[in-house]
Amino acid sequence: MTKMPHGMSRYDTLLKEALHNCDMAAAPALPQVFGYLLGRNPITGNLDHAEIVEAFIALVDGMQTSALTPGPAEAGQTFFGQFIDHDITLDATSQLGTHTDPATIRNVRTPNLDLDCVYGDGPEASPHLYAQSPDQEGFLLFGREGSPNDLPRNDKGRALIGDPRNDENILVSQIQGAFIKLHNILMSKVVDDAALRDAVFHCAEDGVRSEVWHRMLPEGLERFEKVRRFIRLHYQWLVLHDFLPAFVDQACIDLALRTDPFGADAPIMPAEFSVAAYRFGHATVQPTYDINGHKKAAQLFALHGFGPRGPEWDMDMSLFFGTHAQKALPVGPKMAKTLFALPDNVAHGDADWNGVTIDEVHAKKLGLRNILRDRTTIQLPSGQQVSRHLGLPELPAPTVLADRHITKTPLWFYCLQEAAERGEGRLTGVGGTIVASVFARLLKLDRESVLHLHGFRPWGGFGPRFSCAAMMEYVDDNAHAIHDAKELYCGPATTREAEPAE
Repeated sequence: MTKMPHGMSRYDTLLKEALHNCDMAAAPALPQVFGYLLGRNPITGNLDHAEIVEAFIALVDGMQTSALTPGPAEAGQTFFGQFIDHDITLDATSQLGTHTDPATIRNVRTPNLDLDCVYGDGPEASPHLYAQSPDQEGFLLFGREGSPNDLPRNDKGRALIGDPRNDENILVSQIQGAFIKLHNILMSKVVDDAALRDAVFHCAEDGVRSEVWHRMLPEGLERFEKVRRFIRLHYQWLVLHDFLPAFVDQACIDLALRTDPFGADAPIMPAEFSVAAYRFGHATVQPTYDINGHKKAAQLFALHGFGPRGPEWDMDMSLFFGTHAQKALPVGPKMAKTLFALPDNVAHGDADWNGVTIDEVHAKKLGLRNILRDRTTIQLPSGQQVSRHLGLPELPAPTVLADRHITKTPLWFYCLQEAAERGEGRLTGVGGTIVASVFARLLKLDRESVLHLHGFRPWGGFGPRFSCAAMMEYVDDNAHAIHDAKELYCGPATTREAEPAE
């Protein structure tokens, strides 16, 4: 909270700069990427800032709950959603820390569901992610001595992955690790198993002109590119058919696939999505998780990353995905107590909000940070404004706001309120339409996406019903098949002491 205004991430800072400091209509800095669905909504009215903060604190305090009711989604889907977020959102700085002025950007990549957080820019442009031995060309580095399921790391313990944010906690890092292992498994099996090779290559070649594979690929990378596309297509299928239905009303998904609810000219990455609707995941976080048979009831903020992880923290994926998995909390306006006292490495000290001092106790409340970012940093439309735009019946402002003369609900809270009152623990209405429409549009705009392969069916080798659970089970069952796995190890032999489980 002290280094960036209101705890903003670098992505938030980029978004703010792009939206506020550029005339998007006259000279768009980030054409068709960032923007509003409805436009800016600055604070108006006669209430002073202290009164507004007081009202928002009262709203957030009413969200805290100890009644942890399981929701419809598996616990792992919360962190798969975080992994997806890191795949589709852009960062304001390069991995080398070079500052980028958003006003100077003209040719920014679109935020596709392409797993660049796993693959980077491929073996030629991101060689630090890949094995250097000619015998393992196209294999991703993975594991290290003493911890074979940890991410590859440099000698300082930093993860060598496409997006460093995927090492921020041990749950997201191991979802990242599962995709790396899946790649290396398939890279090995397409050599050993002719039937599997035919299935993988046939899937990868679907919808791509044959000359692409024979004329446009660097020498020696055909196997890599076909395995990568095979995994990308299955990942996109998981987002559309496993992740989204876990958290979003299916009617909203179907509508977004049939049409563009916000129009064909809507921004690819709307502020209403990234700052409000997609932050629904905060309400689904459990305060503790059973990691495996030994690490039980581990507190969320003990699961920190950004350093070497020991094998005692290896996740039992069946506890996070599948029939016997722990459950995420339902999407709704209630949050676990853990998120009302963020650790010092996330929020530390008092905060200043338009001249109003917010003491550290309140500054550590994640819900308040979300709402203040919404109302002042990005200035999003209210939930009622978006609802009216979509022709949906409006929910009234919560009593705690209405009694303080605030009649419009911050969009993030409105999406959660809808989920509880109308969505049975899933996003619906405004929130469901925003989230579903963004993912549908990402897939529609990518001409090579799974959405354009009308006969696509997941590979039968994953089992009768493809899902995150099926993929994780396949990875666990076949990790032994990776060729020369120890040759892919990278990182220090020592492991940082982990926080004890409660």
